[in-house]
Amino acid sequence: MTLPQASWLGVVLICLIAALLLLVNGYVGYFGVLLAVAASAAVNLR
Repeated sequence: MTLPQASWLGVVLICLIAALLLLVNGYVGYFGVLLAVAASAAVNLR
């Protein structure tokens, strides 16, 4: 794994953790936004 891929993986993981925290607190709309951001960042892992 290259350094750019590792940094994108970090972004994806941070977004997923933040999305789960928001979902637990009841912020469903922001949960969806962070999932979309995580999916967009995951595209760069290929």
